[in-house]
Amino acid sequence: MGEAVVSKHNVVALADGGVRLSRLAAGCWRLVAQSKGDLRAVHRFIDAALQLGITTFDHADIYGGYEAEALFGRALRERPSLRGEIELVSKCSIALVSPHHPEHRITHIDSRGSSIVTAVERSLAALGVDHLDVLLLHRPDPLMDATDVASALTRLRDQGKVKAFGVSNFSASQFALLQSRLSFPLVTNQVEFSLLETSPLRDGTLDQLQQLERAAMAWSPLAGGRIVRGDSPPAVSSLLSRLARQHGVDPSAIAIAWLLRLPVPVIPILGTIDPSHLGQAALGATITLDRQDWFELYAAAGNRFA
Repeated sequence: MGEAVVSKHNVVALADGGVRLSRLAAGCWRLVAQSKGDLRAVHRFIDAALQLGITTFDHADIYGGYEAEALFGRALRERPSLRGEIELVSKCSIALVSPHHPEHRITHIDSRGSSIVTAVERSLAALGVDHLDVLLLHRPDPLMDATDVASALTRLRDQGKVKAFGVSNFSASQFALLQSRLSFPLVTNQVEFSLLETSPLRDGTLDQLQQLERAAMAWSPLAGGRIVRGDSPPAVSSLLSRLARQHGVDPSAIAIAWLLRLPVPVIPILGTIDPSHLGQAALGATITLDRQDWFELYAAAGNRFA
């Protein structure tokens, strides 16, 4: 596949724990479905990401019906040296109705400190590792006791089981509430963010992260594949295609470059294990969009700014 398109020096240093993530992350949400459980496909995915310079892998305990971490862990057990080459991000707090958890009568959120600790221990066992680089609370919990959560995160940090912590899908005020109980920084807020989902630019999420000098992580950066399929509003598809031809890349790379153009560090999570699709989107890390091209795309997606 050639040289890495994401430079090993082009990393995002997080605010705590000495953790550095690659400029793009490889998402494991579809790992079980796309690999069909074939370890060879998992290894191809890992190798393709590493060859591109993508060393951060984004997990959650619920991915693949609570099976993705274990599948990825089987690959790590076959090649133990990989652990030193990658960063593992995982999430917890969503409780799905599942044969793996017969105690769950209904899908709900569980951010109790004891549940967070148990979830981390299960993730570590599934992945076959002794620590996570970053743990995120997957969804805000209306019943969250911020003091209880902070106590659990502090315990996991002190035990060396997690290096750094963040949240996912939290509002700016929810982020601030949990941060107020912690003696160390929350390093990221992972939110849905793409050219077709721009609310983090307006709801305070990115403003807060820039103010605090923290990073954002963007899930569904290609709008659930709509950008790859060309299933965007006609004005967006046309402009993406024109800019893609201009830069000699796939439209998915332009959509990624649009996210990377922001002043706050944004880490797009590429949600495919297909090496070709990974490579096409990753080229976005080599492009710096012109300011007016950025605003033209923003306007084409239906946003007003003046």
